[in-house]
Amino acid sequence: MDFFKTYSKGLKKIKKANLKKISSIFFWFMTGAILASFFLLGFSYLLFQKTYQNVVYPGVTVDGVNFSQKSGDFVKKYYDKKNEEIKDTKLVFSFENNVATVSAQDIDLGYDSDLLAIQSLSIGRTGDAFTNISLIVQAYFSGINLEPSYTYTESKLAEKLSSIVAKINTKPQNAVFEFKDNRVTAFKPSLNGRDVDVEKTNDLITQKQKAIVKLGKPQILTFTVPIKIIEPEITTDKANNLGIKELIGVGTSLFAGSIESRIYNINLATSRINGALIKPDEVFSFNEVLGDISAFTGYKQAYVIQNGRTVLGDGGGVCQVSTTFFRAILNAGLPIIERTAHAYRVSYYEQDSPPGLDATIYVPTVDLKFKNDTGSYILVQAVVDNANQRLTFYFYGKKDGRVVNMSSPVITSQAPPPEAKYEDDPTLPTGQVKQVDFAAWGANVYFTREVIKDGKKIISERFNSNYRPWQAVFLRGTKP
Repeated sequence: MDFFKTYSKGLKKIKKANLKKISSIFFWFMTGAILASFFLLGFSYLLFQKTYQNVVYPGVTVDGVNFSQKSGDFVKKYYDKKNEEIKDTKLVFSFENNVATVSAQDIDLGYDSDLLAIQSLSIGRTGDAFTNISLIVQAYFSGINLEPSYTYTESKLAEKLSSIVAKINTKPQNAVFEFKDNRVTAFKPSLNGRDVDVEKTNDLITQKQKAIVKLGKPQILTFTVPIKIIEPEITTDKANNLGIKELIGVGTSLFAGSIESRIYNINLATSRINGALIKPDEVFSFNEVLGDISAFTGYKQAYVIQNGRTVLGDGGGVCQVSTTFFRAILNAGLPIIERTAHAYRVSYYEQDSPPGLDATIYVPTVDLKFKNDTGSYILVQAVVDNANQRLTFYFYGKKDGRVVNMSSPVITSQAPPPEAKYEDDPTLPTGQVKQVDFAAWGANVYFTREVIKDGKKIISERFNSNYRPWQAVFLRGTKP
């Protein structure tokens, strides 16, 4: 038994020694194999790098275009040529009446050829050898596709748009509101400023870059310049506590051809209406606010209609003011209580309007009246543009949602003027003829106006004007 035990122990020692020896051999074999593999891989990597030195590795594409074994300079020239194909593309930027046109070449718009050349060469050429080998193997066996890069020069775009930007950009204007003796003595409504939104403008270009270059030929694209609104520190409603906030109505007329004294009277009468404040629910009387019209109150003589004739009289031209005021009332959608048309068609009032949109006044019997039913104060502002011979009334208040629908004036019948009348005048030398009244066609004219508020019709009316045919009158000199 002792013999067998000793023999078994001997065998175990021999087996352990052999296993240890085999393990050692296997370890060194595997170590050598690994080292050999690393050496072979490293040698292959170095050989691969040497073979494809300064060219794009196999399997690397840009937007599907294979640039394997092509130099970076080749990639750059390829995309530079693509950019040449679209250089005449026009980008038209507009806002209101301001337009600026920029070409793709002006702002270097197109493929970013420099970046694409660098990116295509950089695949497999990072600072990490293991990452490089992984990318090279991936490109070789399954390919690596790079998305194209696009570019344009923002500073060049800004320079090309500078002229239109200068016209668009405006500073906000604070409101001015000075009140004295129930009249506004100084008024300037607030105005929002505006700036071109540079960031959004650049976004517009960025969004279109791919489509522009993909087309591969010149095209024309239009853009509306994006704007940023800048509010003033003092808005109109903050400048007063009367609820006056915004423009609610405008009326205009032309007075081209007026004599000097008529223009003077227009300016004077307008100045006496300008700045008027109308309280909520107040009935505004044009005559009451205007006051006396005579030489005593500063008016000069100009032609007026009196006793069926056109004659020189104090305040000629004041009806230009009442007519323009009437048009502002109409457009503001305010209820008109009293209005009278002229006896005959006056050419001044048809320079920028069809017949039927006039209103005469004659202090104290013939008036123009309306009611302020807006629930807020109304401020009257007027501008006399003597250079262009235009009068404009502006009504400021608070909009209440009313919508005005006016028909165009309709002429139902016309009548020619009577034959000219000649009257002897002993104050004029014999043979001299002087025209003192002018012919005008008669006409019956009407128009309608509806005012809708909150879906309900609050005003529905018809304005009739019956103009008499007017006779031309000439004075014939009889003085010896």
